[in-house]
Amino acid sequence: MQRLLIKSAIAIAAISTALFSANAAFAGQDNKPGTDATYIGAGVSAGVTNGGQTGDAATFGGNIQGRFAVPEAPVSVRGAILFSDETSALMPIVSYDIPITNNANVYVGGGYSFVEADGQPTPLGNRNSVVLTAGAEAQFGDSIIVYGDTKWGIDAYQNSSADALSFQGGVGYKF
Repeated sequence: MQRLLIKSAIAIAAISTALFSANAAFAGQDNKPGTDATYIGAGVSAGVTNGGQTGDAATFGGNIQGRFAVPEAPVSVRGAILFSDETSALMPIVSYDIPITNNANVYVGGGYSFVEADGQPTPLGNRNSVVLTAGAEAQFGDSIIVYGDTKWGIDAYQNSSADALSFQGGVGYKF
């Protein structure tokens, strides 16, 4: 438990530093509008870590992700489902969005991963865990969104203190 608290504190400190640095970089400049798209998309997901136990191998699968952009605020409510051929992990996430160009954002956020079948592999581990994310999204035309992100599941494997890391990419539809 103490190790989880230390990891969480380090992660929060890293995210806070990134947010303050990004705000300082944009201070005094005209902020680009980024994208305020609310969308749902699908794509691939690749777990790149191993929990060290049988059934903990890195897992390839898919993702379904969505974003609800909170009007007039730099935050979004996101949802993600990372799935393998055995089960899926459902993730509610809140993110801080930073515009980088017209129609594109980077974001950092945090939430929780709920594994449907505890002990079965998903691209982000095999048990419920705190999840941190960082990614980018860009809007093309009126309705196409391309996104990619990294998700870090803290203490995300059963019978192991290992963390999980996965990479996602996909295409979404703005509505």
